[in-house]
Amino acid sequence: MPIYEYECIKCGHVHEIMQKMSDKPLSKCPQCTGKLQKIISHSAFHLKGSGWYVTDYANKSGGSSEPVKKKNNDSTDTSSKIKENAKATASE
Repeated sequence: MPIYEYECIKCGHVHEIMQKMSDKPLSKCPQCTGKLQKIISHSAFHLKGSGWYVTDYANKSGGSSEPVKKKNNDSTDTSSKIKENAKATASE
């Protein structure tokens, strides 16, 4: 059974209620009998593992089943720039 969250407009108390999907939504706060409104909360459902990201799908142009890999040249570009700056400073 899903857990639904309701917040009372009058007292601000948040209630977690286990209800069937076919049950009618609650309308009165059990604490102060104020009006309740349903809250949309974060889901506990997570997609983890391979196959859930764009980079995990096959390359359409090559037709292989290998995942598409993103090239990361930032670290090599940075290290080569540092070396060039060191050479320039040493020669001055």
